Amino acid sequence: MMDDTRTVEAPLAQLGAPQRKRRQVVEAAARLFMAQGYGATSMDAIARAAGVSKATLYAYFPGKDALFAAIVGEACEREAEGRQCCPDAAGDDLAAALRSLGEAYLSFLLSEEVLAIQRVVMAEGLRFPELGRAYYESGPRRMIERLAGWFSALQQKGAMRAGDAELAAEQFLSLLRSSALLRHMLRLPPAPDAAEVTRIAAGAVDTFLRAWGPAAR
Repeated sequence: MMDDTRTVEAPLAQLGAPQRKRRQVVEAAARLFMAQGYGATSMDAIARAAGVSKATLYAYFPGKDALFAAIVGEACEREAEGRQCCPDAAGDDLAAALRSLGEAYLSFLLSEEVLAIQRVVMAEGLRFPELGRAYYESGPRRMIERLAGWFSALQQKGAMRAGDAELAAEQFLSLLRSSALLRHMLRLPPAPDAAEVTRIAAGAVDTFLRAWGPAAR
């Protein structure tokens, strides 16, 4: 399967024919998955909506799970594009870097695109285990690995307490997934605003650094 995730935001006119067709397929699949669900959407329907043949569709994606993984992966790439996910920060700069990362990540989770993806997974993941795997490996797992790599580098510099970097990454991300996210997913007012996102991220960073900061024992 071709990997053209970084062309996802480029104008269609700037893409070659293979990339344009891939973009058409991913966008058509996203519309159908969000509108009628994963189980009710067939590869035939995706091919028709994308205006491509079934042979072309399967040349890019062997199944719906691969298509869903591409949708999730490209959403993550768009969120990370133009922003250094894990900067080279240490000492006093670490708290500021974590706050910036936390605010961006929580805002990403609260976006309508990501909420729609999560609703599909929660509604149909039990019936279609491949859906849950595609979502986890292309979204949360990718973020955990990226963050763990950064934490490991900081630990080697003495800017974080030594320990399981992957566990530290999981704990930091868990601190950001507050009741605001659940409330918004359930469409319960009020919708989280920028001030609430800032407050949640600041609290998550404070709690995290008490456990993993360089002065922790």
